[in-house]
Amino acid sequence: MQGSIVVLTGAGISKESGLATFRDPDGIWASVRIEDVATPQAFVRDEARVHAFYNARRQALRDPALQPNDAHMALAILEANWTGEMLLVTQNVDDLHERAGSQNVRHMHGELGKARCMACAIVAEVDGDLGVNSVCPACAAKGGLRPHIVWFGEVPFHMEEIEEKLANCALFVSIGTSGNVYPAAGFVEIAAAHGARTVELNLEPSATSSAFAERRLGPATQIVPQFVAELLGVVPPA
Repeated sequence: MQGSIVVLTGAGISKESGLATFRDPDGIWASVRIEDVATPQAFVRDEARVHAFYNARRQALRDPALQPNDAHMALAILEANWTGEMLLVTQNVDDLHERAGSQNVRHMHGELGKARCMACAIVAEVDGDLGVNSVCPACAAKGGLRPHIVWFGEVPFHMEEIEEKLANCALFVSIGTSGNVYPAAGFVEIAAAHGARTVELNLEPSATSSAFAERRLGPATQIVPQFVAELLGVVPPA
C-alpha cells in the first residue's frame, strides 16, 4: 500500500499506559462534573478549581512510571518508516506520542503541558502548576493563563488541516476512540467519502464502528504493533 495516512487516537491508547479515560463507567467524568472544570464558564466562575483539576492531571503525567506503551512506539515506527506522509491526530492531551518519538502530531483537544494567555494569546510550555496568580512569560499579565485545553463549547484545534488531510489520504486508522465525540467521530465518513481505506483498531466496537470497512478488536498494545508491521511489510496481513 502507498499514499498518505491519517491516524486518529483516543483515550484507549493512553489507558494502557495507566492514564484514566474520560467516558468509561469509572472514568474522569464519572466523578467530576464537566460543568465545573471543563467549560469557559467554569474558568470564569472558579478559576482556582479549574486550575486544581488540571494541575492534578499534569502531575500524573510527570509520574516516572507513566511511559509510552507498545502502541505509541509502533506509531512512531510507522511514521519514521512510511514512504508517504503520515499525520497523527490525537484527542488525547498527554504527551505520550511525542515521548515515543512521533513528530507529526496534532492535538485537536489541546495539551496539558501548555498554557495559553488570555491577554496576548501566546501558548507556552508549563513545567509546574498553574494558579490564579500565574504570570504570562510573554506579556507579564497576571491571572490570565489558562490550560491549553479545548473545553466543551470550544472549537477543536487544527480542524482545517485535519479535514484537508482526511480528504486526500489513502488510509484512515482510528485507534482507541469511543466514537461518541464529534467532530472526530465523523472523520471516518470524510475519509471514506474520498475513497480511503478505513480501519478501526479498538478494544471493543465504537459507536461508529459500522462506518469502517475493517475492524480489529483487542488491546492497542497488541493490535497496533501487528497492524503497523503489516503496513511496513514485516509480517503478512492477518
